Amino acid sequence: MKKILFYITFLLFTLQAIHAKNVVVGAERLDQYLPLLKGKSVGLVVNQTSVIGNTHLLDTLLSLGIDVQLVFAPEHGFRGTADAGEHVSNGVDPKTKTAIVSLYGDNKKPKPGQLKDLDILVFDIQDVGVRFYTYISTLQYVMEACAENKKPLVILDRPNPNGHYVDGPVLDTQYRSFVGMQPIPIVYGMTMGEYAKMLNGEKWLANKEQCAITVIPCLNYDHKTFYSMPVKPSPNLPNMAAIYLYPSLCFFEGTNNVSLGRGTDKPFQIYGSDVFPENQPFSFTPKSVDGAKNPPLLDQKCYGYDLSSIPLDTLRKQKFTLNYLLNAYKLSKDKNKFFSSFFIKLAAKGSLSVQIEKGMNEKTIKSTWKAQIAKFKVIRKKYLLYKDFE
Repeated sequence: MKKILFYITFLLFTLQAIHAKNVVVGAERLDQYLPLLKGKSVGLVVNQTSVIGNTHLLDTLLSLGIDVQLVFAPEHGFRGTADAGEHVSNGVDPKTKTAIVSLYGDNKKPKPGQLKDLDILVFDIQDVGVRFYTYISTLQYVMEACAENKKPLVILDRPNPNGHYVDGPVLDTQYRSFVGMQPIPIVYGMTMGEYAKMLNGEKWLANKEQCAITVIPCLNYDHKTFYSMPVKPSPNLPNMAAIYLYPSLCFFEGTNNVSLGRGTDKPFQIYGSDVFPENQPFSFTPKSVDGAKNPPLLDQKCYGYDLSSIPLDTLRKQKFTLNYLLNAYKLSKDKNKFFSSFFIKLAAKGSLSVQIEKGMNEKTIKSTWKAQIAKFKVIRKKYLLYKDFE
């Protein structure tokens, strides 16, 4: 009876969502993937964004009698509370007593021993569509592990909030790292499901392996759709303003003396520095807080800019810009120490810092990416599951 009531409730919810033209994410389409999981030993690759309504996917599947044996958690952990770059240990979910394996730190890729008792894996993580956001790197490692160990993978697709454009330098493969593994632009305009199809189709997995994937697509979504996230994807992306600004402001992670607001109530919505002139329109002081225990410029008064009041529609139309970075470089009193060694990993292109140091403007710099972006767009088109933005 309990299961029947659940299915009736789910069906009503789905019909209402379709009628209202709301996006229905892959995880909500239980009828499409439950048959693939029944009677099998299941592993989940999930975090705090893996929800159906207000219920976590793990809880939902267990309530329906699915044999979930193991949870794999990406950067920030299963509950999404760890700092960026913070080591996340293996553990056990207190609520369900399900074992959790961290895929961040020394064990970024599931090991054969961790997969041997599993029949199938399910990947359900909300992405933000930016190359250096590490969930797509986790997806690649999971696909490689599944391919090597002959395990099928079900990907429950979710919208890309930055899926309405493509921009930024295309990764130079000599600069591969966990914050950029494939030759794609910073903003690549694809959902997780589409990106997984590209990893397979372009044979970008290790040893050109092919992963047996099933993508459960979203309903009522295309690449022009505005999608407001019901759950913040990581501790320092608390709202849509931060998500839209993230591709542009994350470059400050690769500087020595600029804060992007970690340790404040406006992460990725402000920027400033203690080496900027004090006559800037805004000031703030980063503090140690949950999700940013040791932020850059901790306890230092920073002078800079508050972008949080810019209307969302304006930020969405603004897309990716270098202007914040160019302005910060101009204001910095010690330009020789502006860029850190991490900047080249974020840019994944050795020329960007050089172009900025030479005084090139945004339009000129972006023109140097134009040909590579055009080539990428041709590749990207082959793997789209949804109507494109152009």
